[in-house]
Amino acid sequence: MNKDISKLIELVGGEQNISVLSHCMTRLRFILKDESLANVEELEKLSLVKGTFTQAGQFQIVVGNDVAEVYKEIIAVTNIEVASKEEIKKQATGNMNILQKIAMFLAEIFAPIIPAIIVGGLILGFRNVIEMPMGIFDGQALIDTSQFWAGTDQFLWLIGEAIFHYLPVYVVWSAYKRMGGTPVLGLVIGVTLVSPQLLNAYAVAGTAPADIPVWDFGFAQIQMIGYQAQVVPALLVGLFGGLLEVNLTKRVHSSVRMIVVPFVVLIVTVLLAHTIIGPFGWWIGELIAAAVIWLFDTLGFIGGMIFGFFYAPLVITGLHHTTNAIDMQIIAQTGTTPLWPLIALSNIAQGSAVLAMVFIHRDASSRELSIPAAISAYLGVTEPAMFGVNLKYVYPFLCGMIGSSIAGGFSILMNVQAVSIGVGGLPGILSIQAGHIFSFFIAMCIAFFVPLVLTLIVSKRKASN
Repeated sequence: MNKDISKLIELVGGEQNISVLSHCMTRLRFILKDESLANVEELEKLSLVKGTFTQAGQFQIVVGNDVAEVYKEIIAVTNIEVASKEEIKKQATGNMNILQKIAMFLAEIFAPIIPAIIVGGLILGFRNVIEMPMGIFDGQALIDTSQFWAGTDQFLWLIGEAIFHYLPVYVVWSAYKRMGGTPVLGLVIGVTLVSPQLLNAYAVAGTAPADIPVWDFGFAQIQMIGYQAQVVPALLVGLFGGLLEVNLTKRVHSSVRMIVVPFVVLIVTVLLAHTIIGPFGWWIGELIAAAVIWLFDTLGFIGGMIFGFFYAPLVITGLHHTTNAIDMQIIAQTGTTPLWPLIALSNIAQGSAVLAMVFIHRDASSRELSIPAAISAYLGVTEPAMFGVNLKYVYPFLCGMIGSSIAGGFSILMNVQAVSIGVGGLPGILSIQAGHIFSFFIAMCIAFFVPLVLTLIVSKRKASN
């Protein structure tokens, strides 16, 4: 590994050419002083490199899931200073357009929450399976036939509820921190959105207006409504609270700042959260959910084909991070989402395009890259597949997009819904609503076989020409 690390540093132009180095889940992100000094052709021959590309002023090297270890080794053997997030953002955002800046902003807020959401999705997916009526149990679910599974189901809901019902707490905390506020105040504000004192958000629709509890101030009343699982209201509240604290801190004298700032921030933010910001955010969230549902209802399978075709390019731009927030909001509004199945299918399609390259390029070095990339894509992480193989040859990437498009159209045609988001790719089937699992399985087969066959056909035609 050390030999490859030394070679990698040399091929990006040497230590002196590295201005800033950071990493995300799968990529090393360099800001180079002179990008022309990077030897892309030789870099991509290294065993640890799955691909390279430049985006928004950053020279990015796809490494895979062990990127954090590679990053640590580079830092250990060089004198590169670990830059602060603000320094990295300042240098990286200079060449970004407005959409990329918005995507990066949202990614910074939701990235710390994603591990919990993925685990929560797996837990809900597993509960989905053991709660599903099965023919082998005479139409009963596994939990109806075994006390062990019934107890397991109840226990796992403790974690699932903590993740999804209390999601606003984490969103407020992350957004509040992103704005530069004190994280613990963000947590306190987040808890005030889901307090047991409030009417649960899921019970609002079935409660008569006269029965909704209120805070009665004599001259005015405020409805005591919770925001369980709501994403947009929590996001707006967190951004407002963090911004308020930062601005108050600049204006309040240091002698009373520790008392005055937290007091004012909590009172004002929580009051506005339950009078203006929260209701407005709820309305915006409903509009977003309705817009996505309207798109698929209006365009039907064509809408699914369009989204399925363009999701992989969306990953390249980084804008795919916004789909997590949209998915969670749709689930909060309707209980299920048609969007998440399309994402899982796109992962499978890109994985199958890489799998085809395993058969096309039979040399050991190509397989050493393609097989792990295919496995990674089937498990929901497509960057090694796309940047390491598919985009390099172009046609496998397009074949994956076509397969994803056809599978996405079929998924929408059959009204496939997911009850949660979780791990993409093949494990995505765990998140599918019980009545739609067979339809999604067919969509998975489409996403698996169409890109595989298409890539092999195109490869043979290219070879014969």
